[in-house]
Amino acid sequence: MITTLVGNYPKVPSLTDGPNLRTAITRYDQKRITAEEMARVADDATRDAIGEQARAGLDLLTDGHIRWEDEVTYFSRGLSGVSLNGLLRFFDTNTYYRQPIVSGALAWQKPVTVRDYTFAVEHSQKPLKAVLPGPLTLACHVQDNHYKDFKKLTFAAAEALNAEATALQAAGASFIQWNEPTLVRAKEHFAVFQELAKIVTRGITVKTALYTYFGDISGLYPQFLGLPFQVLGLDFVMGEANFGLLKGFPQEKELGFGIVDARNTKLEIVEELVGHLDGLRATVSLDRVYLNPNCGLEFLPRKNAYEKLERIVAAAARAKEVLL
Repeated sequence: MITTLVGNYPKVPSLTDGPNLRTAITRYDQKRITAEEMARVADDATRDAIGEQARAGLDLLTDGHIRWEDEVTYFSRGLSGVSLNGLLRFFDTNTYYRQPIVSGALAWQKPVTVRDYTFAVEHSQKPLKAVLPGPLTLACHVQDNHYKDFKKLTFAAAEALNAEATALQAAGASFIQWNEPTLVRAKEHFAVFQELAKIVTRGITVKTALYTYFGDISGLYPQFLGLPFQVLGLDFVMGEANFGLLKGFPQEKELGFGIVDARNTKLEIVEELVGHLDGLRATVSLDRVYLNPNCGLEFLPRKNAYEKLERIVAAAARAKEVLL
């Protein structure tokens, strides 16, 4: 059993006197600091986020998406044919994203996240995974003024994400994950997504993962289990129906068990988490489980997010004592 994050981590520090990236961004926008100073703050904030994950005891870390403004904008900005519009709400959360406008052919030009990944690896004593947005989530959050054809838009997004994944693999990434919250909110696109999944994973020989959240996979089961990813991450907080959809979970796949609520400051009880793991092992052996929050932790204050990580690690340790 491996403990990990889904992706992002709060940017504003509360446990330490660490760098506040949001303050730096404001100062940069006001031309009060230079681009070089802004980059140094982002580097410091990334090291800080990695350090907190390690101190909490996580097994598999991320860079915390410290440089990402949101789930969509950061990667989109690096593609050709894209400009940025105003702010829109990201699903039903209290966070916003700056909507990309596709006005020309959507295409990968050069690595967007590779430097972030290699920087994080250089400053971590523990393994890291690379995390990317999913092609459906990317396509559903842009304004398409070019293709005027949703399937063509999604295929272009998938090709760009495959190019990025290929670059990450070449840079040494051994675990690449795509986050697809849209899939469980727009299930009518599942047939298209089955094709997109083949595109984004094409030529990728390292471990791959697909994480969904903000809902369950009812209506997509059992076809969802056949998607070409080695790890399938599910939300068991906002998607309680997922508990009943694990029968026949493939022996060759691993499960991202999103059982800690990343949108609520209330702390889980360790023994209750162990109880969930006890019930899970009837269908998925715990040596094939990634124990993680149900979605990214940036919806929480930093202190609460850190405490959530401590509960995840404590639950995993306790489960290994009494269940394995």
